[in-house]
Amino acid sequence: MKVSELRDKTNDQLKEQLGELKKEQFNLRFQQATGQLENTARVREVRRDIARIKSLLNEKQAASA
Repeated sequence: MKVSELRDKTNDQLKEQLGELKKEQFNLRFQQATGQLENTARVREVRRDIARIKSLLNEKQAASA
């Protein structure tokens, strides 16, 4: 996911996507713990996408304040 794609979204859309990514992260952690995880790189991608969204939300919040 690119930052330019995320900048076009509203805060509500970003928060919704953040929730989806956190659910996916939970499922990936669960799969990893049970030994069923095949794509280990996806854990890193999801973690970084979450950080990108949180950073953008903080930027938007700081800009509006």
